[in-house]
Amino acid sequence: MTTDLSSSFKAYDVRGIVGESITADSVRATGAAFVDVLGLTGSAVVVGGDMRPSSPEFIEAFADGATRRGADVTVIGNISTDELYFACGTLDCAGVTFTASHNPAQYNGIKMAKAGAVPVSSDTGLYEIRDTAQGFLDSGEIPAAERRGQISRRDVLGDYAHYLRSLVDLREIRPLKVVVDAGNGMAGLTTPAVLGNALLDPLPLEIVPLYFELDGTFPNHPANPLEPANLVDLREAVRAHGADIGLAFDGDADRCFVVDQNGDPVSPSAVAAIVAEREIARAQAGGEEHPVVIHNLITSRAVPELIEARGGRPVRTRVGHSFIKAVMASERAVFGGEHSAHYYFKDFFNADTGMLAAMHVLAALGEQGGTLSELMDRYDPYVASGEINSEIEDKAAAVDRVRAHFAAADPAVTVEDMDGTTFTHPQQGWWFNLRPSNTEPFLRLNVEAPDAAAMAAVRDTVLGIVRQG
Repeated sequence: MTTDLSSSFKAYDVRGIVGESITADSVRATGAAFVDVLGLTGSAVVVGGDMRPSSPEFIEAFADGATRRGADVTVIGNISTDELYFACGTLDCAGVTFTASHNPAQYNGIKMAKAGAVPVSSDTGLYEIRDTAQGFLDSGEIPAAERRGQISRRDVLGDYAHYLRSLVDLREIRPLKVVVDAGNGMAGLTTPAVLGNALLDPLPLEIVPLYFELDGTFPNHPANPLEPANLVDLREAVRAHGADIGLAFDGDADRCFVVDQNGDPVSPSAVAAIVAEREIARAQAGGEEHPVVIHNLITSRAVPELIEARGGRPVRTRVGHSFIKAVMASERAVFGGEHSAHYYFKDFFNADTGMLAAMHVLAALGEQGGTLSELMDRYDPYVASGEINSEIEDKAAAVDRVRAHFAAADPAVTVEDMDGTTFTHPQQGWWFNLRPSNTEPFLRLNVEAPDAAAMAAVRDTVLGIVRQG
């Protein structure tokens, strides 16, 4: 009985339970389909994976399928997801990495990119790859190409570290003590290479490591810093060591979360604002008059306000990396930020990298003498609720109830339908977004207001309407 790939192929990547919805056979078929659909016979493909126990087997299976269809495969071993984008960008070839990001240990998956780190999603070939792979599985055969491809191996970690250091120079900042929680994920490999002295000259950074051992069973805590419970160890360590800053990465190390010297979390929107300011200044120094910066619609209003104040041009887009990367390319944006701690850079092939964002924050902190909390006060003037999920079967009806309430209660409230529904009160300065999950019975609420009391009032009103009955 063959695997049904429809359950593991999502809109942006592949994600499934090992041995059930993702197997060595399905991965082998996917490798062959990847070559066929993207026309890669005779071309190079890079393949790597994170620290999950199944990743080595899946790397070899994918390489087998891809070489059967005539591609030459370079295995780049254990990598973070942004190392994949680096390899696809600098080597100008397509590639994949095996990762399930922050998902539990029983999961694995595939993130795919074309040459130049252009993402592969449901709009750009992912479902065609799924259907072609399903055909190979159902027939029980992957036809052999006229010439079978070759397999070689290469380590890209040193080149990746050197490239990131060329984008943000940390050599002259004041000494900083930095606690890094890798969550037993790939940041345990990339942090010593980029911020430490494992491969390059030392920087004025004292790194205090937490859970740097690569272990895809996640013995200490899930590698998902978006959940506050998974930041507890980092927050305690920052305070215990008297550190200047704490960094937490997710499993595949493409997202980075920041805590200040008190162990208090820093809003990803504030991080986006500080990086946007630096990238705008750099672009202007290079002669660009109004650099474009992308932000998604749930990012704090402080971000577009800062972009405009610094002479940039803010462009708002939907949530999701495929949308962000497409707009980054079409607008020739210098930077893009999401509320989920994904940060995108023109100089990093329009792709997201948590490590480069972290380096910008370290540079901004180390170039002045104040604390991180003092620095971030400039970039975080509003109060946000964070994302609140309500389990609602009829999500559309709940949104309609909210719409009807505010239409009757306050005609000054404007409503915009883009990636959910956004309600804004221009005079009172608050806004909220209701966005239904595509895969779960959840309605997601994000609220932002000028002060805590206003935020709480709007939040409680909306949740009362959404959850009534």
